[in-house]
Amino acid sequence: MKRPNILVLMNDQHRADCLSCAGHPAVHTPNMDRLAAEGVRFSRAYTASPVCMPARSSLLTGLYCHNHGQWLNGVAALYHESETYPNHLKRAGYHTCHIGKGHLYPHRPECHLEEGKPIMRSLGWDDVFETTGPSATRVIDSIVTDHWRQIGCLETFRADYRRRREVGRTASLWPSPMPKGEALDDFIGRTAVEYLSGYAREEPFLVFVGFAGPHPPWDPPADWAAKYDPAKMDGAKPVTEPGPWVPPPAAEHQRELQDTSRRVRPEISARIRSLYYAKISHIDSWYGRILDTLGDRGMLDNTSVIFWSDHGEMLCDKGRFGKSVFYEEAVHVPLIIRPAQSDQPGRVCDRLVSMVDVFATILDLAGYETGWRGLGKSLLPLLKDPEAPHHDAVFSEIQNRTMIRDERFKMVVDDTGTVLKLYDLKKDPDEAVNLVGRRGTEETVSRLNRRLLEWYLSTPVRRTGKTR
Repeated sequence: MKRPNILVLMNDQHRADCLSCAGHPAVHTPNMDRLAAEGVRFSRAYTASPVCMPARSSLLTGLYCHNHGQWLNGVAALYHESETYPNHLKRAGYHTCHIGKGHLYPHRPECHLEEGKPIMRSLGWDDVFETTGPSATRVIDSIVTDHWRQIGCLETFRADYRRRREVGRTASLWPSPMPKGEALDDFIGRTAVEYLSGYAREEPFLVFVGFAGPHPPWDPPADWAAKYDPAKMDGAKPVTEPGPWVPPPAAEHQRELQDTSRRVRPEISARIRSLYYAKISHIDSWYGRILDTLGDRGMLDNTSVIFWSDHGEMLCDKGRFGKSVFYEEAVHVPLIIRPAQSDQPGRVCDRLVSMVDVFATILDLAGYETGWRGLGKSLLPLLKDPEAPHHDAVFSEIQNRTMIRDERFKMVVDDTGTVLKLYDLKKDPDEAVNLVGRRGTEETVSRLNRRLLEWYLSTPVRRTGKTR
């Protein structure tokens, strides 16, 4: 049987609840919903790290941060010795292509991403059409700045971003001033459509499309911004104080993460949300064009599609923006897999899954047999039976903290073993009550600590490559 094409669609900083098929009250995502209707949506998928480059490296290698050694943004890149999924698929006879934001190696200010092509090719990409993300595009050149320079709107983009930096992100809440069809995500989506429209090789393809949004700044095209009325947005979750039972280190950590000085007025929060949702819907429209392109060419029925995000966005919840924390808004991510052939599409899988599982899943979708499967578990059995057994717990890492989340509880410990957070997600899905230190939780903490140790011992610090 002919091996399927594989298309990986990735949004940057897209939180799991911001899909209309997930029941969100405001955001509209008809094409992401289409993928869910034709495949399986994983309702409890977790990133290996709520930080950009570490999360992307984990998907690329099937490893956790303590394996691949990538802990921070902009510090090191994986060497070519790393066993990446595109390198594996090249050995299986696939032609590979990377389009859009990669964020897999440090970028020097005022450089051109043409310099990074040898790194990208060593990681397994035959064709490379790489851009930076929105903020980095202010100071780094790539194929998109070459294009904007040629048509005369590069300075429009960079002047706008200089102004946004001057006024700050909670004040720079206006749509993009770029000409219609010239937002960064327009360029990425258009490049993907053009590549897939012209693909004529005999080999099956592996194409990765990395969109730059909805990562801040919140600058959707004006016509997309107009589709969302700030007065109709959902509200942000409030800041919560630690209970009197919470030990001082954990209480201090909670207050630090929910600094009340970071809170914004409700009308500002609503405006931010409306622009964030508009960016998602704008990207969603490109998903539709990409899928239609494959359909028009008769390729969609033999293409497996994976949609994911590296991490979420706090979006003013608990007085925070951004990521780099283990609240659900930052660590719980969207994941939809639409296999080329599906007997029972449109199902939701509620099993706990990790982004490191996607590595083995891609190999399975390609039918590629190899001894190295990464440290995750293939999701292929769950595509056939969403009730099949999978993980009893999932794990996520930041440089000095680790999260474990099982069927009911989430716990966060620091690198000294101090427990900082304990939430009963069954009773308290909004993570309002930190149970650390509360009487009656001792056995839960002990059990989760044992499971955390088992996980760490079963995933040794084994680097398939080096960092540089």
